[in-house]
Amino acid sequence: MVHMVYPLTCDSHGSEEKEAMKRVIESGLLTVPSGKIVHQFEEEFAKKVGAKYAVMVNSGSSANLIAIASLFYKKDRPLKRGDEIIVPAIGWSTSFAPLQQYGLKVKIVDVELNTLNINVMNVLDAITPKTRAILVVNILGNPANLRALRNICDHHGFDFIEDNCESLAATFQGKQCGTFGDMGTSSFFYSHHLSTGEGGMLVTESQELRDIARSLRDHGWTRSLPADSVIYQKKSGDRFEAYRFILPGYNLRPQEVNGAAGLEQLKKLDAFIEQRRKNAKVFQKLFTGDDRFIIQKENGKSSWFNFAVILNPKYKADREKVFNGLKEASIEHRIITGGNVVRHDMISHFDYEVVGGLQNADIAHDWGFFVGNFGKDLSDLIRYFHETLLKLV
Repeated sequence: MVHMVYPLTCDSHGSEEKEAMKRVIESGLLTVPSGKIVHQFEEEFAKKVGAKYAVMVNSGSSANLIAIASLFYKKDRPLKRGDEIIVPAIGWSTSFAPLQQYGLKVKIVDVELNTLNINVMNVLDAITPKTRAILVVNILGNPANLRALRNICDHHGFDFIEDNCESLAATFQGKQCGTFGDMGTSSFFYSHHLSTGEGGMLVTESQELRDIARSLRDHGWTRSLPADSVIYQKKSGDRFEAYRFILPGYNLRPQEVNGAAGLEQLKKLDAFIEQRRKNAKVFQKLFTGDDRFIIQKENGKSSWFNFAVILNPKYKADREKVFNGLKEASIEHRIITGGNVVRHDMISHFDYEVVGGLQNADIAHDWGFFVGNFGKDLSDLIRYFHETLLKLV
């Protein structure tokens, strides 16, 4: 077998993105207050995913932070410290960190082993009179059972936050993932479906939440609010108006170069996703039906962020041999989305409770990993990975 190199990702920027960013740099208008490109990208992104409003920030992590923070400042039934929020055991660290930072009680439930997404039945078991919100994470491009979760939130009056940072362009029942929640987040990191270098986006149907998110992103001031803002009416002739602070905010703004890259990437997104799905067909054909490996069952229409594989623990494969063998074969791999959150030291800082056990999250943590997928033909690399793995298991 020929030795190849299978990377986790590759640069998706072409000459179009580089020229667009160069034009911004030459213009001298580099940040959100002085330029309009980020605003244009927000509008185009919202249109692309079918959302009413979009607010760009400097990372997907910041989008998660602003989403949680915004729900604390809305007029009707704002979240409060001590409220309970139900979350899946598998997600990225900054899917969870804002929950601790804003003083929420975190109820952690298990995932489905075949989809890696939150188990709806476990969610129902975790609801108490103190429950006020549900956070869902669509894992590695694969939608969770979003309609059922949306219905639960509507029935109980819960806030619904959808972390879609790994699953841009995935759909569930014909609707874009990231648009089921009261607030949905996306990440535009280097390795993601759409890359602005660093960057993220928050979408919502609520004008109030849009305005709160904008203010929180920009220091907590009123300067970034539109004329039709529903949270603050600007006063005429007030010399302090440009520096009026109404919320305890942050500076999480992106730069104009990020918006410029995003506009060019949006034009290519459909082609990127189509190629990812073609790669997925090769992966599925090779691995489906082999009981030694558990792969993600597609729920809705995945955008295939990466390819997850769980070594079926009943066969007791030599994990160290497998992972060392992949490394020696130059096949880059990582733990599945950070693995089980309660297995990380940071959990000691949380007010949390595990509901019903985390057997599947532990299996994914101990026996699972993922390899790369991106918008190029990876057929040969996927076959190389499959052949390598067969020799190791």
